[in-house]
Amino acid sequence: MELPFFHLYGEPPDPRAFNFVHAETIPSRCSLHDWRISVHRHANLLQILLIEHGGGEVQYETSMIPFHAPAIIVVPPTMAHGFHFQSSTSGWVVSFTEDVARTFGDAAGDTVARLKRLTMAPVVSIAENDMARLSDLSARLSEERLLSREGFNVAVNSYLALIAVEVGRLAIGRSGTAAHFNDAVIERLLELIESHFRSRRLLNFYAAKLAMTSDGLNKHVKRMTGVTAGQLIRRRVVTEAKRQLAFSDQPINEIAYDLAYADPSHFVRSFRKETGVTPRTFRTNAGRLA
Repeated sequence: MELPFFHLYGEPPDPRAFNFVHAETIPSRCSLHDWRISVHRHANLLQILLIEHGGGEVQYETSMIPFHAPAIIVVPPTMAHGFHFQSSTSGWVVSFTEDVARTFGDAAGDTVARLKRLTMAPVVSIAENDMARLSDLSARLSEERLLSREGFNVAVNSYLALIAVEVGRLAIGRSGTAAHFNDAVIERLLELIESHFRSRRLLNFYAAKLAMTSDGLNKHVKRMTGVTAGQLIRRRVVTEAKRQLAFSDQPINEIAYDLAYADPSHFVRSFRKETGVTPRTFRTNAGRLA
């Protein structure tokens, strides 16, 4: 199947969207689709789901992850995701474009960067009192958008800032692996990998961009994340390979060349080394998701 892009679910993509903030209850959209949201992506929206009651499963790229209230789910831009909610589920979906962060006093984008780094652990269980506070902020944000009273833009962005900061704090508090969220080197490296992973595999390219030696970069990354810079690069390539295998009918040899492997056999060997299965087996298994 082809992986669709949406603005909000079911709406055509809007690559020009900016300064966009939206909040809606989970039932308002999901109940219209029998509580199933098919796997899709957003080009430029970051989403925070607040699960007040109920639960279900989230398909995050090619993994199925169960969740139970009260919990937070964070979906960064371009991440493939879908949901199967229990019909008793209630809560909020807060969506916004990254540029909004500049309007609430975070010019460096640190808050958004923290949220985007939750990719490896998108579901965060929280306490009921924390959920009550976030739900109240979301309701107030939604009210400001709907009523459009004088100064509503400032109010909307202020509520969004409080939600984003609070979610980041709760996620870091529940995870012992968040030490690198504020590390400028790691953040810049991840940005560079995202821009160049298809064609640049060698560590010295990234080290030069960061004005570091390859050895120094590897040691820093290992100290902050527990893995080497080379592993981060390979992980991103494998993530893209998994995405294309699971959500497209593109032949495996074309995927290999698209990801700059010298030949398909090299791709097969590398993929099997990283995942334990061949690309063909992975594609077959991924077809059983949904």
